[in-house]
Amino acid sequence: MDTAVPTKNERTAPTLLHSFNYRQDGHELSYAIVCIISSFSVSVNGKFSVTDRIPPCDFPPVCYNEITKQTNQVMRMKQMLFILNPKAGTKKANRVLADILNIFNRADFAVQVYITAGPQDATLAIKTFGQGKDLIVCCGGDGTLNEVITGMLDAGLDIPLGYIPAGSTNDFANSLHMPSDPLAAAEQIAKGSPQQLDVGQFGDRYFSYVASFGAFTKASYATPQNIKNALGHTAYLLEGISELSLIRKLHLRLELDGDTIEDDFLFGAICNSTSLGGILTLDPNQVDMADGMFEVLLVRAPRDLAEITECILAVQKQQYNCRMVTFRSAKNIRISTENELCWTLDGEKGPCSDSFSVTNLHHAIKLIR
Repeated sequence: MDTAVPTKNERTAPTLLHSFNYRQDGHELSYAIVCIISSFSVSVNGKFSVTDRIPPCDFPPVCYNEITKQTNQVMRMKQMLFILNPKAGTKKANRVLADILNIFNRADFAVQVYITAGPQDATLAIKTFGQGKDLIVCCGGDGTLNEVITGMLDAGLDIPLGYIPAGSTNDFANSLHMPSDPLAAAEQIAKGSPQQLDVGQFGDRYFSYVASFGAFTKASYATPQNIKNALGHTAYLLEGISELSLIRKLHLRLELDGDTIEDDFLFGAICNSTSLGGILTLDPNQVDMADGMFEVLLVRAPRDLAEITECILAVQKQQYNCRMVTFRSAKNIRISTENELCWTLDGEKGPCSDSFSVTNLHHAIKLIR
């Protein structure tokens, strides 16, 4: 079929590809319909969405995977919203994006792709395009996953979630032993089944695996992305070393399901994960990401060199119930401090206040595994 060569301006227009298969006399023929989105297309954050409104075409703008010759029955493809953070990690997922989408197409998914342009863009995309989808897939790091989960919970979307870990540390994925290879992760999503997992609600925000404060927590979001990409976990260590002179003890009062703990602390984490920053690990036998409970880890401020050594040994050996370290489980937590305290949520900068309430949202998401 002859096709007109697009002009320079036409080449810059975003396109939407609809594909379907047609079986005839035992042979499968594949068709592709390309519609150019005109100037009235909806934009998000000043950028075109390549998957929103479409002008009329010669074919209906709906994807079909099969037409049975005997009955002319039309089989509707499952609808997927695919969120990609193009800046995540070493960008290895970007290089195999076509292969990832091919895996989902072969699994009978019509894929709507949204590429994020900045912070909170994934949350907005979920709220804008998530309705009516059968599956949402996030491809990015822990921060992108946090934004996607936030969008789903805010929009009340009770649908499965797939995750292709592509960040610098991927703590959430590591805790679940998810594939680090993007293609293997896509295959797992295409063939897997949903597993219910808990999510933390921190004031009016959410976290998928950790809310933390104190020593070294700033490193997770203060480290430049290009350094994270080049050095991985080492980047967090180097940034953490630069914080040594700024470490201060913090006086906190915590109510854990009615029990009160009050002391001076260097570090604290409310987590639903076995991996924190890719460096600190918790015993997987004590962490269940779907039991309706958080694991709370608190490191007390040492008063002398001996207590500093005790803290280091306790963390290295995962001996979390000792004089310097407290390890507890709780569903509802109330935190109050003498001064404003800033938190980190899933490795990203979180809210600052002198009091917070944290609640475990039991089985809040359904993750495909």
